[in-house]
Amino acid sequence: MRYTRCCFAWAPISLCFALFLAPLARAQSSAWVSTATRAVGPLLVNATPIGLLDSSTPIHIAIGLSLRNQNALVQYVRAANDPTSPLFGNWLTVDQFVAGYGPTSSQVQAVVSYLNANGFASIQAEPNNLFVTADGTPVQVQRAFNTGIGTFQQNGQTVYANLSDAQVPSSLGGVVVSVLGLTNAGKMSPPIHVEPAASTGVPAVHFYTPKNFWTAYDVGTTSTGGKTTVAIFAEGDLTQVINDLRVAETVNQLPQVPVQIVQVGLPSPDTAGLDEWDLDTQMSTGMAGTVQNLLIYDTTSLTDSDVALMFNKFAHQNRAKAGSASFGLCEAFAFLDGSMLVDDEVFLEAAAQGQTVFASTGDNGSACPIVGATNGVPLSGAAGTVLYPASSPYVVGVGGTTLLTNSDFTYNNEIGWDAGGGGTSAFEYSPYWQSPVSPTSAVGKGVPDISMDADLVTGALTYIGCQPNQNPNTCQFIVGGTSLSSPLALGVWARLQSSHGNRLGFASPALYKNAKPLPNVTSGPGFHDIVGGCNGLYCAVPGYDYVTGSGTFDISQMNSALP
Repeated sequence: MRYTRCCFAWAPISLCFALFLAPLARAQSSAWVSTATRAVGPLLVNATPIGLLDSSTPIHIAIGLSLRNQNALVQYVRAANDPTSPLFGNWLTVDQFVAGYGPTSSQVQAVVSYLNANGFASIQAEPNNLFVTADGTPVQVQRAFNTGIGTFQQNGQTVYANLSDAQVPSSLGGVVVSVLGLTNAGKMSPPIHVEPAASTGVPAVHFYTPKNFWTAYDVGTTSTGGKTTVAIFAEGDLTQVINDLRVAETVNQLPQVPVQIVQVGLPSPDTAGLDEWDLDTQMSTGMAGTVQNLLIYDTTSLTDSDVALMFNKFAHQNRAKAGSASFGLCEAFAFLDGSMLVDDEVFLEAAAQGQTVFASTGDNGSACPIVGATNGVPLSGAAGTVLYPASSPYVVGVGGTTLLTNSDFTYNNEIGWDAGGGGTSAFEYSPYWQSPVSPTSAVGKGVPDISMDADLVTGALTYIGCQPNQNPNTCQFIVGGTSLSSPLALGVWARLQSSHGNRLGFASPALYKNAKPLPNVTSGPGFHDIVGGCNGLYCAVPGYDYVTGSGTFDISQMNSALP
């Protein structure tokens, strides 16, 4: 079993850290302006300062640039999702996005010229102009962004982080949003639970194959996802993942889906995420029945900078209608290192292009997992906090339930899973489609938006590490967590998109369209409204709540309810 980690706490390390920073006081100049990339060092947990990062250490940076006409783009997304608007269903192309809302060519060139002047190499702009990437050293970083990079010993590992806000000259102040890559201390991690299928340690309520989920969530006559391309966001060497997918398809009597790995950044030999990526690929395409294409966006690591570029490739390629990110980190870290602001720009572009990203809300209940927290235990971590990217307004956060079915796998009942992530964001606003049904006066985005099965005792039968000629029963595992619920939601959405000719676009406004607040509380048709179960600070109640969101899919009803 692996554990979700979120590498920060909520108080400074110690006075010695402050003393360590003292010699690194920056030049005070009105020519410098701060970006959204703040100092994350003081928030590291159990970290001991060591010194400055070796000057020869290679650093790959990703500079996020500011959108143009962002308010207009927000309004465009609203109009494109409004059946009464003449723009309804007119999703932008990438070229239209770049022409009307992306950073200009002159802005990109200004950043490129600045990096050149400071000695950076391999400078490259992303096709949608939202990022400029480059390779440099700590010395070049300090000269260009007015911040040193320090090293820390944390939990037996050496990590590095910028020691002050990343700054740029005032001439770039309205252009550069953030500077990613200055820290590797914060990494997104999958909330996942894995046990051998033969384990006696997990009491069997029901364990589910994809076709069992079809029955439980009422696929009925809804078509497969065969007309829709979907994406999984992953990291590392995926060779075994494809092999395991083929085993799962054979055992579950499902067609082989066309798979393409889209490499983002340098390939990595890491296989530590095998169980996660197996779950994602098998349950998303399995829930969908089949898909037109499965794209696996594969990045070097789950650091914020690598993940940001992976999300960006999903948007600027605009090939997949939807994707699943079964990972996250405490949203305060994403806020402090600047990735939240630029990732939200990417998600907004994707929404305007009719794409949807689903993301796991975590497995610590109404808490964010920090170092030392136990995955699957409610309130183990920082209580009252949530995970990013699930907390982004332009991402569908998927929480967890315990799914109870009859002997023939037809739906019986569901309760909110006690470890399913949920709560309100401290940094992201509640979007217009959600705020009317928010159960509290909180202005932050509520998490989750929807839910699906996640409890390990009602988990998914998944094939992991299967070798040629091996009996599949010996590489079969029970897998749970909101790492399961997110790809299940993706598979459902692939079916709904295919049933509607891929015209549905960004999912969230449609999913909330028929929800009603007090006094006539309802989640609307197409949902099982979950009214039992608590995740620490919150309990599932009629209508929207911070345990299960609007509930889980009744696929046939939802298919009929969508425009």
